[in-house]
This record gives sequence, C-alpha cells and structure tokens, in this order.
Amino acid sequence: MNRYVFTAALGAALAFGGTAFAESHAMSDEDKAAMMESITGDAEAGEKVFRKCAACHAVGEDAKNKVGPHLNGVVGRMAGAVEDFDYSDALQEKAGEGLVWMPEELDAFLAKPRDYLPGTKMSFAGIRKEDQRADVIAYLAQYQEDGTMTEDMK
Repeated sequence: MNRYVFTAALGAALAFGGTAFAESHAMSDEDKAAMMESITGDAEAGEKVFRKCAACHAVGEDAKNKVGPHLNGVVGRMAGAVEDFDYSDALQEKAGEGLVWMPEELDAFLAKPRDYLPGTKMSFAGIRKEDQRADVIAYLAQYQEDGTMTEDMK
C-alpha cells in the first residue's frame, strides 16, 4: 500500500514540478518577438512543406493529437509540453533537461530527427533542404497555443 502512495506522490511531484519548470522558463514578450523576427523562412512555402508532416501532426484551431502531437505554439515552447500526448522516453529526457523548440533546435531536429534525438518515436527521415526547413518553421511559427494565427503573421 505504501508503495502505491509513494508512486502517486512522486508522480504528482513530477507533474507539478514540470509545470513550475515550464513556467519558470517561459519566454518574455520581448524574447518571443526577437525570436519571431529571426525566422527567415517563407510561411506560404512552408505550408506546402508541412503537407509531409500532416499525416502525423496538425495545426490550427481544431488541431488534435494524431500519431504525433499537434504543433500549435511549438516554436518557442518547451519540448514535450502537449497534454495527453505520449512522448518517447528520449524526448521526455530532453524536455527534463530544458529543451525549448527554438528555431535552431527545430531546424536540427527536422534535418534528421533520429540523429538529433536517438530514441524518438518520429519515424520521418527528415527534411534535407535547409530552405524547406526554414519555411516549415516559419509556417509553424504562425500558430499560437490555441491554434489561432499570430496577428503579425496573418
């Protein structure tokens, strides 16, 4: 019985600790604006590139988790933060180390997901062309956590 109480308490502590960690590492509005200005890709072209991703991921106001998590608000977000998605142990470990999906991290991940994150569940081989990665990151950057598009990106 005590083992179950301990396990439940540990799980709760980790869950709340993760929330506190994410909140303590939230980006300021100024940092978010600077990050958005650093994005060089073409969002319109990125929409076409995203079609490769759409079999497993979704964006927009009605986006739901599929084989992969929805990607609303992914640019600048803590890794592993989408509720009700079963992330790989490898991604959970990186998230615990503080991985934030900044454009440069997304670029490296999208180039070769399995090289960047050994043990990932993502079976996609990657996007070889740097300009296409920049474009899809620009496309994803348009979407806020709730799936609406940012005003300056419309």
